[in-house]
Amino acid sequence: MDRLTVADLHPLETYARLRPEFRARVIEHKAHRRLALGEHLTLAFEDRLTMHYQVQEMLRAERIFEPADIQAELDAYNPLIPDGTNWKATLLIEYADEGERRAALARLRGLEDRVWVQVGDHPRLFGIADEDLERANDTKTSAVHFLRFELPAAAIAALRTGANLAAGVDHPGMRLEVDAVPDLLRESLIADLA
Repeated sequence: MDRLTVADLHPLETYARLRPEFRARVIEHKAHRRLALGEHLTLAFEDRLTMHYQVQEMLRAERIFEPADIQAELDAYNPLIPDGTNWKATLLIEYADEGERRAALARLRGLEDRVWVQVGDHPRLFGIADEDLERANDTKTSAVHFLRFELPAAAIAALRTGANLAAGVDHPGMRLEVDAVPDLLRESLIADLA
């Protein structure tokens, strides 16, 4: 997938006009790129459109218009666009109650390294977490992580010929499995691959 450039972005005034329609389009798109692994864990698979929206929203919220600052936003979010042999996902650990969330984040330390996808009978592929910066510490994990799932050519070929796609978590504090990723998400993820 191509990286975003300044030429892809709308100036703030133009974006203000386009935002309602663009936002609705992205919300619909994102709905088919989310996978609930359980009650408290969600993978949101990113792509060029989700990152385009994220950059536009950051520029809008921060009123960024200087070329160097715009490029800094692009540099921050472009790494979250799949490059044809991988999927990029935001992992969300969600607990509504603050005390429950705090306890879960302590209990689930290291969970970000135990999230996997599996194509057919191929080995599980564990996500590579937080390549941009460390989000966990010695006492807890973070509620948000960024994962990269690198797929070998054989797994990509198997997906294209109909192999099942499963996903899950294999952590002592939480073991979850989705036996078959929904078809709409599966097709969207296949489209991310070269």
